Amino acid sequence: MNLPNQLTVARLILTAVFVVCFYLPVAHHITVAALVFGVASITDYFDGRIARARGIVTNFGKLFDPLADKILIAAAFILLVERGDLSAWVAVVVLAREFFVTGIRLIAAGQGAILMAERLGKHKMLWQIITVSWFLVKQASDETLFGFTKPFYESVPGWVGDIIVYFTTLLTLVSGFSYFWKNRQLFNDA
Repeated sequence: MNLPNQLTVARLILTAVFVVCFYLPVAHHITVAALVFGVASITDYFDGRIARARGIVTNFGKLFDPLADKILIAAAFILLVERGDLSAWVAVVVLAREFFVTGIRLIAAGQGAILMAERLGKHKMLWQIITVSWFLVKQASDETLFGFTKPFYESVPGWVGDIIVYFTTLLTLVSGFSYFWKNRQLFNDA
């Protein structure tokens, strides 16, 4: 297994570690969860970049890289809903888009094609990471390691977080529609 694919698998494993850390009944568990989420998110940047730079893009990577992204983001959004940081409707919109795009990929795979992620989808992922990070670091600001961020979060109006969430949700919807539109011919043969 090449390095980019190892990073993708690592992201899947780190997602499980992130969820466990989120629930650990110990001090600083949100800080640790935020750090694990950060490392998992960074693997998303490097796996594709390394694969393209070295010319080692694989079908495994084309399929599992976006799947690992979806699992990481789905887990994070669900946890944030549970803690009351995000409205459930936001998570439903995000998860519905992710399932819809996965369905498009499955239809393509059934027709012998493997669809890669698109630029707009990469921007969507970045903003989803920013959204999750915003709330994780905000939660962790009550803990020692990220305590330096507490004055920042206390000084920022609550609507800033709302704007981040709404922008991310809108971008999620737009990227899903764009993905569908660019691949709509698949539905003619489905």
